[in-house]
Amino acid sequence: MKMYYVYILKCSDGLTYTGITNNIARRFSEHQNGLNKNCFTFNRRPLELIFKQEFNEINKAIYF
Repeated sequence: MKMYYVYILKCSDGLTYTGITNNIARRFSEHQNGLNKNCFTFNRRPLELIFKQEFNEINKAIYF
């Protein structure tokens, strides 16, 4: 069964970012390594994962 995660990152400037993914470790690494220059978190690194919640359905994660 595929799992989905809602996650919240705390940015270095104190702002937070909320996202949804099916692979929390990969996605956090992508944020932390700055793979996308247009991403909200790119200029706000380093980041801290402060929350994650697991769901077994994407619709439940989105609703959450």
